[in-house]
Amino acid sequence: MAGMKKRRTKSSKKRKRRLAAARSAHQEAAYVCDSCGEEIIVPIDLSGGAHQDYVEDCPVCCHPMRLRVDIDPDGEAHLAGEHE
Repeated sequence: MAGMKKRRTKSSKKRKRRLAAARSAHQEAAYVCDSCGEEIIVPIDLSGGAHQDYVEDCPVCCHPMRLRVDIDPDGEAHLAGEHE
């Protein structure tokens, strides 16, 4: 029975480490849509690089927005959105 407790402890420690790593690799940032004026919160994948540029439709008004993400040396994401 003691062996079972050790296995659970080890697996729960591994699970906690995996969850912490996953959380540290993702962050959220916000932009204001130029069309509808809504603040949009988007997840940022820090593993995608320090400079990211992509197009995503606004979830409120469906207009395409060009999103530019810059990640500073401290790991903080800065997001700018503009019409495509």
